[in-house]
Amino acid sequence: MKNLLKIGSLLGLLLTIVPPIIFFMGNSDLSQMKWIMGIGMVLWFVTAPFWINKKLEGGSPET
Repeated sequence: MKNLLKIGSLLGLLLTIVPPIIFFMGNSDLSQMKWIMGIGMVLWFVTAPFWINKKLEGGSPET
């Protein structure tokens, strides 16, 4: 389950980072970029809190 959350978070980050680059290159319009970035943002905020900075069974956070 944790690996699926990490994959979802990575996908959310990619959907947030890649569209501005594509827009800058002239291959996308502004509204399409905003929609894709919005989806990526929601995906990131839904998946990331469940695995980032969680404590291990020993009580110390992952490094």
